[in-house]
Amino acid sequence: MTEKEFLNRIAGNNTDILQQFIDLLRKMEVPYCVIGGLAVNAYVEPVVSLDIDIVIAVHSVKKLNERIETFATLKKFTHSINIVFPGSDLRIQIQTDSRYQSFIDRAAIKNVLGYQMNVAAVEDVLKGKIWAYSDTQRRNSKRQKDLADIFRIVEAYSDLITSLPDSIKQMFT
Repeated sequence: MTEKEFLNRIAGNNTDILQQFIDLLRKMEVPYCVIGGLAVNAYVEPVVSLDIDIVIAVHSVKKLNERIETFATLKKFTHSINIVFPGSDLRIQIQTDSRYQSFIDRAAIKNVLGYQMNVAAVEDVLKGKIWAYSDTQRRNSKRQKDLADIFRIVEAYSDLITSLPDSIKQMFT
């Protein structure tokens, strides 16, 4: 079983929704980068998640949303747009917080679970995880996953420990 087949099986997909989404972004020439847990998987040993967090160039969001609404459901929140696909447990979350826009320019194509996708630089992935962990409005279970991802990155890229706020850095001693 390939990595793609594994992800599609646990998501309950009959079709490869993630590949179709990536292909759509390329066809529409939408600048993007993957962030969050899936991006962490590009740099360290992967952990399976059905959430895909992505940043879309702000000027492309409206055009992409109009296209997506023809085959999926969009749910809009303060700093994100969630895409729900019929018959799939896979969730794509478009991050609309403007802090993430600069990540797109520093991203590079990486192989993640068998998919070739534009992934934020490891420093940016870490920064996003720090922001997410620091958001006390998030559920504690999500914040704990963010903290675990921070640990996974810093254990693999020890020079990045200097990027951590003191409150997190002290956990490494």
